[in-house]
Amino acid sequence: MNLNSRIYVAGHRGLVGSAIFRQLKNMGYRNVIHRTHRELPLDDQESVKEFFEKERPEYVFLAAAKVGGIIGNMKYPAEFIYTNLQIQTNVIDSCHIYNTKKLLFLGSSCIYPRKTTQPINEKYLMTGELEQTNVAYATAKIAGITMAQAYNKQYGTNFISVMPCNLYGLNDNYNLETSHVLPALIRKFHDAKVENQVSVTLFGTGEPKREFLYSDDLADACIFLMNNYNDSEIINVGTGNDIKIRELAEIIKEIVGFNGDIHWDTTKPDGTPRKVLDIKKISDLGWSPKTNLKDGIKRQYDDFLTQVMPIK
Repeated sequence: MNLNSRIYVAGHRGLVGSAIFRQLKNMGYRNVIHRTHRELPLDDQESVKEFFEKERPEYVFLAAAKVGGIIGNMKYPAEFIYTNLQIQTNVIDSCHIYNTKKLLFLGSSCIYPRKTTQPINEKYLMTGELEQTNVAYATAKIAGITMAQAYNKQYGTNFISVMPCNLYGLNDNYNLETSHVLPALIRKFHDAKVENQVSVTLFGTGEPKREFLYSDDLADACIFLMNNYNDSEIINVGTGNDIKIRELAEIIKEIVGFNGDIHWDTTKPDGTPRKVLDIKKISDLGWSPKTNLKDGIKRQYDDFLTQVMPIK
């Protein structure tokens, strides 16, 4: 990409898309295109084609998706698979039809088998059964990867697929029914603090281990890969380090300033026991994350206080 390239960020209001949008602007890119869902419903094929025909983006970051945590994935599996298949199919096909130079498709680490060797190498894709709590979402993402690879093979396109670990950061989702674990913990501890609760009940045992990447670091990686990676094979992005959910909860409890107790509801599902990515491929290309977990959570909580709580 050069500073005058026409760059479309799909999902620019979301956690990842907003980070990519900010980063591109900060780096001096002048023609960053964006649309709200109301302006451009990506699950509508004709609307997407009309947009591509008019705007002709040269580079596309596909960060738009319907996402959520364990509860959302279990409660709305039909919506998760349908909406994500619609969005990615429409955008990927339009990138081919209207000769986009390069597409970056954003996947998820949930594409990997529930039980697999840790850390998870890219070659482990489709070598075992998926985690059942998010199988619909994961299946949609695997379909997107396969579609991008198929278009590269048949049409000679340059579509790459990036698999990040668990994400957190500015503009996150704090809805307790649909959010991921880290923002959900921030919301639970904050609400408990302001309501003077004596304890907080969290789902599961707290023993599963997860890897967390700050969204601005992922944005940096995505721009780096757009400029430096041209392979059909998927590539992981993460920190290479994981932490028990129990330990994460203690960190967030301290940052938020909640002084009560934590109780674990072991009748609720844990999800995958452990998930940490093998990041050797992107590390060998010369990229590494910059944000310490505690520092990132502090920034996110500050953002939560200024952006979310005033409209509660």
